[in-house]
Amino acid sequence: MIYLKTIFTIAAPDQEATETARDLLADDLGESGYDAFEYNDNQLIGYIQQDNYHEAVVDEVIKNQMMPEVSITYSTEEIENQDWNATWEEEEGFEPINVKNMVTIYDARHTKDCTEFSTPISIAIHATNAFGTGTHETTRMMVEALLEQPLTEKRVLDCGCGTGILGIAALKFGAKHVVSYDIDEWSAENTKYNAELNGVSMQMDVLHGDINILTHVEGIFDLIVANINRNILLEDMEHLHNVLAIGGTLIISGFYEEDAPMLTEKAESLGLKEISRKTNNDWCTLILNFASGQ
Repeated sequence: MIYLKTIFTIAAPDQEATETARDLLADDLGESGYDAFEYNDNQLIGYIQQDNYHEAVVDEVIKNQMMPEVSITYSTEEIENQDWNATWEEEEGFEPINVKNMVTIYDARHTKDCTEFSTPISIAIHATNAFGTGTHETTRMMVEALLEQPLTEKRVLDCGCGTGILGIAALKFGAKHVVSYDIDEWSAENTKYNAELNGVSMQMDVLHGDINILTHVEGIFDLIVANINRNILLEDMEHLHNVLAIGGTLIISGFYEEDAPMLTEKAESLGLKEISRKTNNDWCTLILNFASGQ
């Protein structure tokens, strides 16, 4: 699968306007097929599968941005079939992330000895052409939400697994088995690698494909996690509901809090009730329950 990288440069009168324009742009681009984003001062870097990229659509998104004092330019290039995180990892990596003093997520390339961590659980992540190291607010909130779930002996589905961090966390927190899938083959392979790195590969099945891959999976799930963009969540929620056990929990993130109402409305139409939420820097995580009789 070939990915493209688009670098959007934002010219705005001040930092607040830059950040607002950047967030609005990311939201609109997420609806247009972009899978993931990075932020760099006055730039937004978006990643998209080549088949989903249409320059006319990008131009229309920029044309329709609602801040007349802001101008946006961009350039798009193909990412070579290599580790696009290599330079970042080799030169900088990411600092260990402590979640609720219970788990430390650390960069496996830069930290070889995890005995230095004071938390009872540690998760090694070697990110290779995949997203999900715990540095983003949504990933941290999802890990926090998993910590709060009764996972012992549970069967878990991880949608859009990236590095595999959420499925690995679920297993480390007591889950019995995890099925993970991602449309990006690089992510699927990275999840397999990280599962082996953390000693949980025997408890995890990793599949390459979109939600339709679940037609090849038997059984239902006690817990489903999905940290993906808003539109995919809206499209896939009914399918996820169909493989969620009665009494089961669906945890979703990857969207702003202002988008939560449309997601909860969709969830309620399927009999999924919000039981709690988390927010961090305008990002949101919803915890939904499929109660008996709904």
